[in-house]
Amino acid sequence: MEAATANDMSEPPHNDKSKPHKCTVCDKWFTTKGQLSLHMRMHIEPKSYSCPQCEKCYNSYICLRQHMIIHSGKHKCSECGKCFRQSLHLTEHGRIHSGEKPFECSVCGKRFSRASDFTRHRRIHSGEKPYKCQLCHKAFSASRTLTAHMRIHTGDKPYECSLCNKRYRFSSDLRRHKRNYHGNRRQLLSVLWETV
Repeated sequence: MEAATANDMSEPPHNDKSKPHKCTVCDKWFTTKGQLSLHMRMHIEPKSYSCPQCEKCYNSYICLRQHMIIHSGKHKCSECGKCFRQSLHLTEHGRIHSGEKPFECSVCGKRFSRASDFTRHRRIHSGEKPYKCQLCHKAFSASRTLTAHMRIHTGDKPYECSLCNKRYRFSSDLRRHKRNYHGNRRQLLSVLWETV
């Protein structure tokens, strides 16, 4: 397969003139400013719709319903059993098992299994930061970085420690907490469990 160049993998232009309003956090397009405003609330309001099967929380019933597709097993990996909401995500995941990396950066030669990772990587070379915070105007090269940044404004702490229920804004903070405060406790519990 030929290596994709930066020109080959540029994000497609938005051709739907009936949806002129773009969310700067997740790149979704909307017909009216009102729809966009309603959508933006999901990025900054607390998550109040929880999944009855896995306890994950979402900002809207629609997002929760989309998540529930995972539990249906419709797009399930035959290698590891992991489930996905869309067949595209299952296809991308399959490359983890196959090792396929069809997207190659023409600047540095680094290869990627997902087009979105390749697109994000290209921004390193161009200095592009298209995702802007509507509250403090900081700019980011990846939408997920902006989403994480928004927690500073909202106070949202979606990562909860399963051992002590302390909550954190970032997954890295939760991992550090578990390592520093529960590392020895977890080992002690496993030793006690083995002796029972």
